[in-house]
Amino acid sequence: MSEQHAEREQRVTPLELFFDLVFVFAFTQVTTVLSDDPTWGGLGHGLLILAALWWAWAAYAWLTNTVDPGEGAVWGAMLVAMAAMFVAALAVPDAFGRHGVVFGVAFLIVNVMHLTLYALGARGDRDLSAAILRIAPSALVGASLIIAAGFVHGWLRSVLWLAALAVGFFGPLLGGMSGWRVQPAHFVERHGLIVIIAIGESLIAIGLGARSTELDAGAIVAAVLGLAMTSSFWLAYFDFFPIRAQQLLTDRSGTQRTALARDAYTYLHLPMVAGIVLFAFAMKTTLAHVGDELDVISAVGLCGGPALYLFAYVALRLRVSGTLGRGRLVAAVASALLLPIALVVPALVALTLVTAVWVALHAYEIIWWREARARTRALRLPTSAS
Repeated sequence: MSEQHAEREQRVTPLELFFDLVFVFAFTQVTTVLSDDPTWGGLGHGLLILAALWWAWAAYAWLTNTVDPGEGAVWGAMLVAMAAMFVAALAVPDAFGRHGVVFGVAFLIVNVMHLTLYALGARGDRDLSAAILRIAPSALVGASLIIAAGFVHGWLRSVLWLAALAVGFFGPLLGGMSGWRVQPAHFVERHGLIVIIAIGESLIAIGLGARSTELDAGAIVAAVLGLAMTSSFWLAYFDFFPIRAQQLLTDRSGTQRTALARDAYTYLHLPMVAGIVLFAFAMKTTLAHVGDELDVISAVGLCGGPALYLFAYVALRLRVSGTLGRGRLVAAVASALLLPIALVVPALVALTLVTAVWVALHAYEIIWWREARARTRALRLPTSAS
């Protein structure tokens, strides 16, 4: 592969957006898992499934950043992977029950297609081919462990899932980042779109929650506050983060660029998406019971979800600059500290308090960081289409 081809920039294609539609459904299914089993066990299962879904999505984000999905063989294979991912999404509600093997087999097919497509796209590029060979064992072993989990019961099933995710996510760390390449504009745009999809799932949850209750004043206020929170997720991400992240990736090259892309996106975007999904689940419950106290798991979603989302930014800042910052760290801690309060006040009051924390955060960032935001926006890089 020539250096010119390696640095080729492209826009996210319609096929990639079509592929992502499966994950709209999959994220909604995870919310269903949490709603159907609002226990610590159900929460753990939901987060494990979400991590597996993210593993699959992130793998294809790296793939289509390197391989042109418009090529005939590639788009055909992408559709096969999409069908397997859709079957896995169908099995999500009972992935820790009778459909565990179905989920595992479908997930293995998704991984095999990913490795096959990557290998085809790497023909003639020894460095990239070597990189693919390094991750193949961890990808295949991790997916196989999920299949194995479908044949066992009880605590051993969860242990196998944990082992599978540990191997799949962190196994590639052992091989280093040599041979991999990242096109910054496409990579940043691709991940921004999956964040939009996750935020959209929150809106769906608000709508589903409203369907199960009388649309009175309390429900309307809760729905508006939920919309304010989803808007806050959007603003916290898209105000300037993609601009700055693309600049940081563009300013780096080689393994420094790919390592930053791995850490900032493949790893640290997972807690962002998890935080959004947890909040979506909590909103579904809150809208159905605005005047009641929340159960523990719903309260964890309402307060812990936004906190987790913000802690991801804190970790990202620590990775890039070695500092923790103030605003988002304080807001994350404040959101988490609202948990015991959310257990003893009506759900609408708890939602109001969480929203107030985010409004205060945005006010702080807009006022205190006004000049820094303006400088970042002035550095807006050309899009991948330019």
